[in-house]
Amino acid sequence: MNTVWVIDDDRSIRWVFEKALSREQIAHATFPSATEALNHLQVEQPQVIVSDIRMPGESGLALLELVKRDWPQIPVIIMTAHSDLDSAVSAFQGGAFEYLPKPFDLDQAIALIRRALQESEQLSDQPEPAANVPEMLGQAPAMQEVFRAIGRLSQSAATVMITGESGSGKELVARALHRHSQRANKPFVAINSAAIPKDLLESELFGHERGAFTGADARRVGRFEQAEGGTLFLDEIGDMPLDLQTRLLRVLSDGFFYRVGGHQPIKANVRVIAATHQNLEDRVKAGQFREDLFHRLNVIRLRLPALRERSQDIPLLAKHFLQKSAQDLGVESKRLSDAAMAWLASFPFPGNVRQLENVCHWITVMAPGQVVEAADLPPELIQSEGHLNLPLGDWRQALSQELTLRLTRGDARILDEIMPAFERTVIEAALIHTGGKRIEAAELLGWGRNTLTRKIQELGMDETV
Repeated sequence: MNTVWVIDDDRSIRWVFEKALSREQIAHATFPSATEALNHLQVEQPQVIVSDIRMPGESGLALLELVKRDWPQIPVIIMTAHSDLDSAVSAFQGGAFEYLPKPFDLDQAIALIRRALQESEQLSDQPEPAANVPEMLGQAPAMQEVFRAIGRLSQSAATVMITGESGSGKELVARALHRHSQRANKPFVAINSAAIPKDLLESELFGHERGAFTGADARRVGRFEQAEGGTLFLDEIGDMPLDLQTRLLRVLSDGFFYRVGGHQPIKANVRVIAATHQNLEDRVKAGQFREDLFHRLNVIRLRLPALRERSQDIPLLAKHFLQKSAQDLGVESKRLSDAAMAWLASFPFPGNVRQLENVCHWITVMAPGQVVEAADLPPELIQSEGHLNLPLGDWRQALSQELTLRLTRGDARILDEIMPAFERTVIEAALIHTGGKRIEAAELLGWGRNTLTRKIQELGMDETV
């Protein structure tokens, strides 16, 4: 079987690829037109196709469309001497593995073909079927405890306070509490206290009567009335102004409220779930949050762990978000290589689950190919300092991931950079431990003093240690 097909009406391009692929011992075939290649596709299929974009007869884009329709597992590399925006966009919209403008570096072209071959093999090994995914995902013990709490609360209408960092999924938990409660067939209404100006928040919560203030041309129903019989989710409750905290406390205590400008009490049959990323105890001590309201809201507290606290869930969540992004965009879901998944799992994700979801959407749109390598991840992940979130003692795993990334990226002479950096780190740590005493540091490292001095000179550390 010819694993690579090269299609180009330029005989010299075909000749260059024939020589290069033969030298690399990669089985191949070349075709002067897309029409001829399409005829052969009915008999056998290659692992990778490299095609020019503009040729007599069928174009490379037409070929790409037919291949992606009938043989979607074959990566197609589109090349062209017409390096214009329209060609590039058309190629990627058609599902091209990569876009290769002419003239190209032959070594880079061969490296790209090898990568496409690798992806073709991975895709053919075990395609992942799309599965129905539950509303919330998590295998980590901390998330299992959240799931158990949601289960226990399914028969209760108790007020719940959800705490956790921004982006950790507090609204998802609130929705799950509502969905698994006896109020599930009634409305779920959410409001973010930090996102609405103070002057409008009262009206948003309680509604207003016509003429209550300038611009109130008609009666407005507030969120409490909208959530009648159901659940009202008050997100970022810690940012609620103190005067509104007083009104909210009265509603929770008495079960009644008044519209702004109104005189008729309205009964509130609503379950309240609040959430915050702040420490409310500290805000109570600082006089920024009412203590009595805090105790009213803090009947049941659920703490949602940060993503870095449940890094074992990252692969599960990443697969889910990649499938979701692909479904939203109407494209085939991408897969993360083991190295890329390991890199993601080691990243601390300060933006929590929301940041991981955004990363997966970026990958779906921007990463080349269907199998995503570590080097294809967003630059801010690859270039971040101290990204590894590994337990003490896992420095070998961290080193392995760093090497995997560099190898995937195609770096050369890796040890020339890593070994000096390793020695520099070891020397600096030893000298910090000994307070700069070189003899003691040398003994701790198992070197003689002269060896340590020579290493410091070779590494250009004389001025820093």
